[in-house]
Amino acid sequence: MDALSPWARAVENLFHKRDQPTIATEEIDGYTFKVHLLGNSLWIVATCPKGTQVVLRPAYAPNGYLTSGKIVRETDGIKINLNSSIGDHQVNVSFPEPGKPLLHYTTTLKTREQLLMPFWPRDMVITGPVDKQAKPTGTVHVSQIGTRSGLQYVTLDKPASGALLYFQNLTALNAYAHATETSLGNVVGGSWPELGFALPPTLKEKPLPADKEIVLSDAFIVFSPEQPKDELELSKQFLNLLADIYLYLPKPAVEYFNWLGMVDQGLHDLEFSHGCWSHGAEEDYLNAYVADYATPPELMVQLAVLLPLTDYHDWCQAELPAIKKIKNGLDAFYSEELKTVVRFLPALANQLSGDEEQLKPNVMDSWYLHHPMLNLGRLGLRGDEQAKKLFLNSLDFTIRVARHFKYNWPVMYNMETLEVIKAETQPGKGGEKDVAGLYALVMLHAWQLTKENKYLLEAKKAAKTLHSKGFDLFYQANNTAFGANAMLWLYKETKEKNYLDLAYLCLANISKNFQLWECNYGFAKDYRTFFAMFPLNDAPYTAAYEEQEVFAALHNFLLYAEDEEILPSVTMLISEFIKYLLHRAPYYYPPNLPKEMLSDDVKTGQVDHKLWIAIEDIHDGWEQSGTVGQEVYGAGVAFGIIPRHFHKIPGEEFIIFSDYPTADFKYNKGQVSFTVKGDERLNCRLMLIKNGKSKLPDLKLTGGNAALSGGVHKDGHIEFLISGNQLMKITWKS
Repeated sequence: MDALSPWARAVENLFHKRDQPTIATEEIDGYTFKVHLLGNSLWIVATCPKGTQVVLRPAYAPNGYLTSGKIVRETDGIKINLNSSIGDHQVNVSFPEPGKPLLHYTTTLKTREQLLMPFWPRDMVITGPVDKQAKPTGTVHVSQIGTRSGLQYVTLDKPASGALLYFQNLTALNAYAHATETSLGNVVGGSWPELGFALPPTLKEKPLPADKEIVLSDAFIVFSPEQPKDELELSKQFLNLLADIYLYLPKPAVEYFNWLGMVDQGLHDLEFSHGCWSHGAEEDYLNAYVADYATPPELMVQLAVLLPLTDYHDWCQAELPAIKKIKNGLDAFYSEELKTVVRFLPALANQLSGDEEQLKPNVMDSWYLHHPMLNLGRLGLRGDEQAKKLFLNSLDFTIRVARHFKYNWPVMYNMETLEVIKAETQPGKGGEKDVAGLYALVMLHAWQLTKENKYLLEAKKAAKTLHSKGFDLFYQANNTAFGANAMLWLYKETKEKNYLDLAYLCLANISKNFQLWECNYGFAKDYRTFFAMFPLNDAPYTAAYEEQEVFAALHNFLLYAEDEEILPSVTMLISEFIKYLLHRAPYYYPPNLPKEMLSDDVKTGQVDHKLWIAIEDIHDGWEQSGTVGQEVYGAGVAFGIIPRHFHKIPGEEFIIFSDYPTADFKYNKGQVSFTVKGDERLNCRLMLIKNGKSKLPDLKLTGGNAALSGGVHKDGHIEFLISGNQLMKITWKS
């Protein structure tokens, strides 16, 4: 369709086959960047090697003119001061990395009087080439949804001009959102060829204040001349471009949280709060949500807590009564009639309300079968005979369902007849596309447990169906992360590169659902959001359970990746997600939140502000959170974090903590060594934590070949800031 908005048409008229006056020019790796001041706008025109023009508008004065003030040339760019009828603008244009076509511009405005913004044009239009009449075509593969990262990943298809990743650093726009009480959700979007960022419209009663400098844009755009040939190449390019920008993205500081204290509070409330448990069929069962007594017990809920509890038990070696209570009730979820474990406790299935499709007997949400199977298999591999038996006895049914649906699962089906109850998530969107990856991981655990090759073949069959899903593969975050693990595992076994590429496809789908910005307007001033993960493609909130499971799955991914060459961008992004989860996850616990930010209107059960059980949902800053409920099945957050980040030293009264993942711990008397993951260009915290009444011994920390100095923490711990991707050694006198 050739119709364009007046703003896009104006861009074409200005720059198609025209040589406009130029303020500055930069040439990088075949790309030419020119800065122009024309009429009411400051423009940056990026001309790609094949001639396609990406036209960016950092500054705009509606129905007026911009006039040039002081221009300052700097080593990596230019600072431009502009004046207009609405106020004084300053635009900083820079190229952060020499030799890389990575552009960064920041625009601030100091208004002369209070100002309303009822409309704002998008800041990127794609035109050219100047010597062709045909309009360029391209594809927007990823664009902001809700309050996810303000990004767009675009390929420039005709003429074949590579790709670009546009990233608006929404953290910088908090002052605008706070002053105008607007949300920064869905602000990056548009349709070809008019894309990028547009300021959210202001309300009449909430104008921009006068005489206050406010950031209107903080954009990064990185270009690549490579033309991906398929979805697998697209996913790798997206991950690499995202990492290119991430390196230069301003990032919030992280702080140390006393997880060792929080886990005790969470364990106490899990075991002793009446709202966490129900009694039925002669056993105690975990509720899905606090005080949700209406819904019968679910197997997924029991196992989603049991597995991280088992991780924590192995770490602390203390008796945890909740483990025995959960295990006492597991056998009752096996159906002798169907020869498989089922979702709801069969003895109480007649109590299902039927209010929703899934709340009916024998209706299975596809991933709800495979997730318990995954956890049963993992427990079986750890020597749990009860879990092993339930797992092995359910495999035939699981495989029969997979083959019936040809490894493309609907959303819901009837377990007795395999009749499809709900085929698609939305019309034309297909079913639960990432279940194939989750199923493959279940089959790989079956293969590991039994050594029978038929299960390895099943995993390979399921993996084939992940092709052609592209950036629509993601149904639920944890399932997609488990799929990445399965694909990497298959690659390690077969050395077939296709499986590694499918792992990257899963990770790219996860990465498009990150929130790479810190929201601090409204209620969000009291919690953290940077690097949050959304549980579903269209979910309006982030959720504790899915985040904890993605955290654990990505830890496993890095373990699987030992001795394999994987993309450096992947190691960087995974390690940073893990670091920031340790910084954000405490804010899922109601005692860490102000009571006024939690909703009184709760969908399921109730929210107890004093209870150390995670709320399900964290929303945009202008909305209250906890509207879904307080999820008991998300109680594994602390139990999963501590064994992976707090490392005990045999015979010593101190613990090593790192907020990056670590590996290869080796202990000798008076010495320990380990590797820290991540990227050497980024940093993480490493702490030596007192674990007794004695003072810390005289310790020496070495990174690479250099001795490192640390600071004394307020609690007597020693804290270091270290670079990622290096070997660490700690020595002391015992």
